[in-house]
Amino acid sequence: MTADQTAATAPAKAPAGSRAELIADTALALLAERGMRGLTHRAVDEAAGLPLGSTSNHARTRAALLKAAVRRLAEREAQVLTPDEMPRPGGGPEAPLGPDGLADALALALHRSLTAQRDLLIARYELALEATRRPELREFYDATGRGFREPLEAMMTAVGSTEPRRHAQSLVAWCEGLMFTCAAGADHDAVPDRAALRTGFRELLRGMLGR
Repeated sequence: MTADQTAATAPAKAPAGSRAELIADTALALLAERGMRGLTHRAVDEAAGLPLGSTSNHARTRAALLKAAVRRLAEREAQVLTPDEMPRPGGGPEAPLGPDGLADALALALHRSLTAQRDLLIARYELALEATRRPELREFYDATGRGFREPLEAMMTAVGSTEPRRHAQSLVAWCEGLMFTCAAGADHDAVPDRAALRTGFRELLRGMLGR
């Protein structure tokens, strides 16, 4: 899919603090709390304190409501770590990230996801499963996922990877496995601390980069 096609598939970003944003945030909260069956237009209206029919006016169909939730999920996950927060050991904000800096950044982002944004992870798993049954949501869900993988590939190139796509895919798979087991699996009550996550990322990067 081209960038133009992706833009055509995705709804426009809602203005911060808008009713559309409130509706999408409430939909994500309901998915985490009640699961896919608990997500209805009426339930969103009630949970958000909106007049009945407000959600239907914004997202006429269930598919439209799910797409709005996926878009908002991507926006909120992208905010887990801003470029200005990227750790750059031994240098200022313009210094190269370096493998240690990348490990620190990924550890910080992952730890925030596992702690402060655990409900978002659960909502994401609900949406991912639903996407396996809805082709129109699958295409949209995958398009938002590329928005995370492609920057990671660029970072892997910057730290010296000779196979940035494969290495980025391996990092994503490791993160996904850890997020699932800590959010919904057997280790839901044993979230690793940031230091442990940093060690894990450094071990992975050392193997990938041959250092």
